Amino acid sequence: MFDFFIEKLRNKRFITLETTPAHLPTFEPIIKKIEENSLHKLIDGFTTTDNPLARLKYNSIMAAIKLQQKFNKPVIATMSMRDRNKLSLQSDLLGANDFDVRAILALTGDSAKISDQPNTKGVFEGDSTLLLDIIKCFNAGIDYSGKPFKIKPKRIYSFAVSNAYAKNPKTLIKKFQKKIEHGALGIITQPVFSLDNAKMLVELFYETRETFSNEKAKSELILGFFPITRLRTAQFLHSHVPGINVPKEWIDRLYKANKISEEEEFKVGFEMSKKLFNEILDFHPKIHIMTANKFDLARKILE
Repeated sequence: MFDFFIEKLRNKRFITLETTPAHLPTFEPIIKKIEENSLHKLIDGFTTTDNPLARLKYNSIMAAIKLQQKFNKPVIATMSMRDRNKLSLQSDLLGANDFDVRAILALTGDSAKISDQPNTKGVFEGDSTLLLDIIKCFNAGIDYSGKPFKIKPKRIYSFAVSNAYAKNPKTLIKKFQKKIEHGALGIITQPVFSLDNAKMLVELFYETRETFSNEKAKSELILGFFPITRLRTAQFLHSHVPGINVPKEWIDRLYKANKISEEEEFKVGFEMSKKLFNEILDFHPKIHIMTANKFDLARKILE
């Protein structure tokens, strides 16, 4: 399953869909929505998020197990450094390996200060590159302390994340270099909202990748895509989320549409989003779709 998944990433069209587990003791409602929209037939794999914004959700690894068993599609399970020390990280990787959850998105994680749980403290023994290094050890048959496993874990495929925009492109190059150096097979960007932004990222990434050799030179860039259908969403992303740039044209057009009606606002936002998706697909068909679990919207984008 995973060998073909990585082969598609490197050589063909590659589309993944983000799922965010809910504040529930079950993942079934999300599985039901995916099935209702037949999304598993339109994508190559899923991702599961890990308590985003430090808010309590269903476990990302357990969600990945559920998705893989239901749809027989690879799942990239997010693991945050915020909530785990080295012991917990390795223990979770061992358990996930037994259930064939072997694609891991290494994330440093949002600050614990914004958690919805009182007096929550972050662990942060390192940033996401520590987890990437742990995965390299597991793939070599040893734990992070150097102790060999009596049974070598099945290969783990590591992914990482990057900003989509920076006033100084050199900062993006440094992020790419760091993640590739520590073994990321794929780097998923935050959402892009223009083809020019996408082209800039791809150019910088491949220039950076050329400085590496062997397996590291095969790392791939996956462009984040988030359809915007509301003015307030565009304004929030542009003003409050670092590393993202929403073009003024999008905000202006959504503002005018908002003055007409909610229906017009959705129509204009969807048309801009769909057009951009198709442009990116033609230019660089390696895309990670994020819709905040609006799976009907994901279906419309993919149709």
